[in-house]
Amino acid sequence: MKKYIALAVLALVVMGCEKESVENTPIVEDGVMRIEALHPSATRATETAFEGGDVIGVYATNYVDDVASPLQISGNWINNEALTYDGALWSGRRPLYWSEEGAMDVYGYYPYMTPTTINKHRWSVQLDQSTPATEDALSGYEASDFLWAKAEGVSQEDGNVQLQFKHMCSKLVIKLVKGEKFTDVIPEDTEVYLYSTVPAATIDFTKGIVSKDVYGSKQKIKARRISEDTFEVIVVPQSVLEYSPFVEIVIGSIAYMTEEIITYYAGVQYTVSITLDKSPGQIQVELGGTVEDWD
Repeated sequence: MKKYIALAVLALVVMGCEKESVENTPIVEDGVMRIEALHPSATRATETAFEGGDVIGVYATNYVDDVASPLQISGNWINNEALTYDGALWSGRRPLYWSEEGAMDVYGYYPYMTPTTINKHRWSVQLDQSTPATEDALSGYEASDFLWAKAEGVSQEDGNVQLQFKHMCSKLVIKLVKGEKFTDVIPEDTEVYLYSTVPAATIDFTKGIVSKDVYGSKQKIKARRISEDTFEVIVVPQSVLEYSPFVEIVIGSIAYMTEEIITYYAGVQYTVSITLDKSPGQIQVELGGTVEDWD
């Protein structure tokens, strides 16, 4: 509520008019594009959400005569701009601006890289996904988890660009179950390896598709440990069409090896429970259900 002193009525009325005029003046948009990146978990890579220091790559194309321009390795409206998360906002070395021509398609991916081709960029999941993150590098697990997003036909009137990321690789969770004759604790130096998959791949940034390198060789991948009895590993989508070495558990001088037939689909998490016995030949394997867009 405003109170006026008689001797200052005129001055305050003028000031009030000026204030009202300012308040009623429409806010002029600055033309800066603001990105909101949503992790597949929908809330939060400490593996489940974006954290301060994470860097995504962003491309954007505009529309010509209401037709979206194709994404190219260069010559787009925005070309592989690196945006860093500070815990609240995503920002780059320079502001990103909207096209004055209207609608745009905006692409995002994680982790950031420098593609040499837009639809056949060579890439690989890490062979040791147990390595921890450092100041200069992602953990082996996170460096293997390729995420991709696309917002179609967005414009400045829509406000912030929301990029809903999806997992484009597959994930295998290995749970170790102690059988009746396995009475010991699972040692801290236990190691788990995944066999019979090709880690090398190509990425199509226009669709986010990760494809197995048809000339790549199968290699074993070391899984990361997340608890005493649970390990997990990121896999390039592919099929293992005949019984082949699957998961190996190494406990001290004992190695447990399993075989399996499995197809790894993009964006899907699989769980396998392996019941351990004192004898490597007495293990039991149970391949469980699937979960899309895991945390």
